[in-house]
Amino acid sequence: MTYSVAVSGASGYAGGEILRLLAAHPDIEIRTVTAHSNAGQPLVQHQPHLRSLAHLTLQDTTPEILAGHDIVVLALPHGQSGQYTDALGDVPLVIDAGADHRLTSQDAWDAFYGGTFHDAWSYGVPELLVDGTKQRERLRGATRIAAPGCNASTVSLSLAPGVAAGVIDPGDIVSVLAVGPSGAGKSLKTNLLASEVLGTANPYAVGGTHRHIPEIRQALAAAVPASTGASGDGIRISFTPVIVPMSRGILATSTAPIVPGASDADIRAAWQNAYGDETFVQLLPEGVFPRTADVLGANTALIGLAIDRAANRVTVVAAVDNLVKGTAGAAIQSMNIALGLPEDRALSVNGVAP
Repeated sequence: MTYSVAVSGASGYAGGEILRLLAAHPDIEIRTVTAHSNAGQPLVQHQPHLRSLAHLTLQDTTPEILAGHDIVVLALPHGQSGQYTDALGDVPLVIDAGADHRLTSQDAWDAFYGGTFHDAWSYGVPELLVDGTKQRERLRGATRIAAPGCNASTVSLSLAPGVAAGVIDPGDIVSVLAVGPSGAGKSLKTNLLASEVLGTANPYAVGGTHRHIPEIRQALAAAVPASTGASGDGIRISFTPVIVPMSRGILATSTAPIVPGASDADIRAAWQNAYGDETFVQLLPEGVFPRTADVLGANTALIGLAIDRAANRVTVVAAVDNLVKGTAGAAIQSMNIALGLPEDRALSVNGVAP
């Protein structure tokens, strides 16, 4: 079966990456691409690397144009998807790459985003531990999927095994991320100009203000097995992203205290048991740590683990391509699961080098 797809926000970075991956998907026909201010222009004018899609023209983003497809993928700024998802009830599968359907708590939405709150959809991180199982079980047959925030899924995948196994204390998490500016989208912003980014590292959303914080807390709370009787309410994270001069990629360094009694073998086993059989989330050998260069263009999260007994903390270093595993790849991986297709269809573990 071939599924017809419409992609909104097709002139942006996330929309362009979704289209790049879908263009190689044998079960997908990209029928419609839409945008706002760029409607009426050739797609290739805004995505000149997508040569196989040069025949497509950007149309207006309206419910009427998006309807009538088997799948609709929304790659819109935060707060804009909800107005369309409410009107797409007849579309069999809708995937939102924005934040509108990620959070279960309206209080968290109001505090970090504001505007109209929409119900949470199935969270599009298949490998994430949820109450002793994997999130992929909740994606099978799903009709509404919320693709993750790139920083949020990177930190959550980094730490969920330790939280689930009870070997780290999630009440004192510190995460510092080096991120490429493509994660902020394609809109013109002074702080994202090349002259402002090249040759420097720029922290932003410092002091607990980044919008991905409640998403991380939500994911890590869900990793706590109900059978333990423990609560996920005590998760606290100090989260600091830093823009660095690379167009794409995230290198997340996260630390958390070791729980008394947890041995080195227990700690490493928590991550090995969680990801040992996964294709797209891979734990590296002891003493080996990833680079963002190793995952560019790939749907892979590479994780390095260190046990710092002097500081009594576990250090986890994770590398992802923010536009692939962080967004578009996660969306398509989740789409494959929902449709009953091979999970790795149109996705690769191989990056691009140099």
